[in-house]
This record gives sequence, C-alpha cells and structure tokens, in this order.
Amino acid sequence: MNKISAILSVFLLKKLITPCVLLAAFLMPSLSLAHDIPSRVTVYAFVKPEGNQLTALLRVPMEAFGEISFPLRGPGYLQFSEAEFALNDAARVYITESMRFYENGEELTEKQLETVRVSLPSNRSFTTYDDALENILSPRLEDSVDLFWRQGVLDVMVTYPISSDQSEFSINPEIGTLSNQTTTVLRFLLPSGAERVFNYLGNPGVVLLDPRWYQAALRFVNMGFDHILDGIDHLLFLFCLVIPLRSMRALIPVVTSFTIAHSITLISSAFGMAPNALWFPPLIETLIALSIVYMAFENIVGAKLQHRWVAAFGFGLVHGFGFSFLFSDTLQFAGGHLFSSLLAFNVGVELGQILVLILVIPLLRILFRFFVAERIGAILLSALVAHSAWHWMLDRGNTLAQYQMQMPIFDSIFFSGLMRWGMMLIVIGLALWGMYELFRRFSLVENMASYGDSRDAKG
Repeated sequence: MNKISAILSVFLLKKLITPCVLLAAFLMPSLSLAHDIPSRVTVYAFVKPEGNQLTALLRVPMEAFGEISFPLRGPGYLQFSEAEFALNDAARVYITESMRFYENGEELTEKQLETVRVSLPSNRSFTTYDDALENILSPRLEDSVDLFWRQGVLDVMVTYPISSDQSEFSINPEIGTLSNQTTTVLRFLLPSGAERVFNYLGNPGVVLLDPRWYQAALRFVNMGFDHILDGIDHLLFLFCLVIPLRSMRALIPVVTSFTIAHSITLISSAFGMAPNALWFPPLIETLIALSIVYMAFENIVGAKLQHRWVAAFGFGLVHGFGFSFLFSDTLQFAGGHLFSSLLAFNVGVELGQILVLILVIPLLRILFRFFVAERIGAILLSALVAHSAWHWMLDRGNTLAQYQMQMPIFDSIFFSGLMRWGMMLIVIGLALWGMYELFRRFSLVENMASYGDSRDAKG
C-alpha cells in the first residue's frame, strides 16, 4: 500500500511540476521586460540656433534603450566597433522622433542625425556647449574599453535647417516615456550669448525657449488661474471668508487685504527673500491648513466681521508663500521677463478668486434662503470644512515634525537675510496702515460690521 502511495505521489508531483515550469517560463519574459524601463533618468540637452541651422546636443542614459539589441562581448560589454547601426537606431526611435522643434510656430520637419557617440558615465563634457560638441565629434571609444551597455550614456547631435537664428523657437520634448520619471535639463543658447535654462519633469508640452513678455505673461496668467482652481486648500479658505458675508461690498476689504498680503510674500519669495530651509514648505502647508481651521471655527462661534480683514491679511501672507512654491518651479518658463510674469501669475490668481466668488455667493444665498436657516447652515458648512482642514493640519504637522530644525549660523549671510526680512516687515506695516486708512475713509469696515449685525438680528 505504501509503495502504491509513493508511485501516485511521484506521478502527481510530475503532473504539477510540468505546468508550473511552463507557467514560469511564460512569465519570465514579461517579468524581465517590466525591468527594462528604468525608474528615473536625467536627460541633458543644449539647443543653439546659429546662422541658418539649429543644433541640438543631447545626452541620454543608455539604460532607457531597453528594447534595442546592442552588440556585446564577454559578460555584457559594448562592442563599439559594431554598435553604430544600433546606436543610430536608438537615437531615432527614442530621441529624434520624439523631440519636436518649432520656428515661429512652424514645426521643423527636416532634420539630420549628424552623429552619435557612447561616453563613459564619468564623462563631464555636457557642462558647456563647446565641450559637449567637442566630445560628440571626437573618435568613438575603443573596443578595449570595458563598459556594460546599461552604464553608458549616448550623446546625440541633431541639426535642423532654419530661416534665421533670430526667429522664435519652441520645443515639444515628448521624451517623458524614457523612464517612470524623466528629468530634462535643457539649455537654450541665444545668438546674443545669453542662456535660458529649463529643468522640467516628464512632458511639459510646448515650451517657448525665449518668450516675448506678452507670451510669458499669458502663460503665467493661465498658471495662476489654474492654480487657484486646483488648490482645494485655497478654495476652502475663500469659502470660509464668504460664508458669513455673501455681499461683494462687504467682501471688498477682506478680499483686498488677502490679495495685497499674498502679493507681498509672493513677490518677496520670487526675489529670494523666503527661507530656503527644507522645513519651510511643510511649515507653510501646515499653516495654510491652520488658517482654514481658524476661519471655520470663527464662523462657528460668531465672526467679528469688522476685524476679519486683519485675519485675512495675516493668513494671506502665509498663502502667498504657498503660491510662491509653484511660481518658483515654473519661473524657468518666464525667460527674461521675471517681473511681468510675476504680475501675470498674480493676475491669474485674482481672476480665479473672482470666479470662485461669483459662483459661490449666489449658491450660498439660495441655500440659506430656501433650504436651511442661515445660522445653522453657516455652522454646518464651517464644521465640514474644519473637519477636513483639521486632518490636513495634523498630517502636515506630522510631516513637519520629521524635519530637524537647527539654530542659524550668525554670519554675514544670516544678517543680510535678516535685513531683507526687516524690509519686508516694513512693507507689511505700511500696507496694513494704508488699508486701514482706505477702508476707514470709505467706511467699508463700518458697513461690513453693520452688515454682520443686521444678519445676526435677522437670524
């Protein structure tokens, strides 16, 4: 009986092993292909219009070319003498067919892949255009160099015929699929000798390499408008401001003070006056959540509307730093028009705020008139907002607690920064005084207070 059981066990084991082996053999190629796409790569590029030719020099890590079969020797070293066809194929498939250049809005369809060259990962020639060009045009590496193909970098030179180097040039670099996270550092060299540096993640869309002031302004108006509509925390803060007022006249001092305040810190940050410590962004994000919690609780317990513009001003300073984080990341697209782009971004933010107020105020009036009593509705809405903001504040506070804060070094850099902060505080004080005098002269604060008293009496 034991012998029969043993024979059956061996038979069943063979029957199970065979499908498992086949299944593993079937899955192994897909598993290996899943690792062909690297997690992140960095692409370096120079673009230079000169005379009637636009030259693009690019450096791409070869680990991004997972689907190209390169000639190898030994344990996987690249055979340079036989790799020219495969390298050109990789350059066309992954690079030249993906990057699109435009002259005065017209795509440059005629292009010539001049040369490709594999460089060692230790090669630092892409620090300047001249060094990169000299390296690309130098003789290829010898076969005696032992280089695993995935560790190499491919340098590519592509040229485009153009009408003039004074034209407007733009690029649509659709190379974000080289890895899960592709970072591109692109330097555009103007005929005047100036340089525009771009550092972006993924596919940013069409990028003007040297925009005119109105082109940069339009782009940043759109950015500011989209940012205020996408930023749920900024929208909830505005919502808390509107709940007890719901009158454009009563909202004038509140919205004006909030606008002036975030403009001050946004402009200051753009000119390098914000701290560059790692803990500063999570601190600001935590304070933004705190501002929503404060405004919501003030609505619940009963807002002192005659002083609300002061609270809006104080929290507006915090929100301005929040706006600056996005602006600093996109400042590279401003070209040489920093101040006009800054004003345009601010205009976009204000247009977004106005749109929110236009939509929210009538909805709140309808809600409080037909569906729920005004006081109860204000408490319920504010409680819902406070609940969400409270959890944001705790989560962001936990992130902030992970950073280690150190005492500053009292050197010349510290005192120069302290002087800049002193100047900003003077500007803030003057803005507060000017708004108080303006609102008092036009009796806006008194009107807002009386508006709130009449609402309370009706409630």
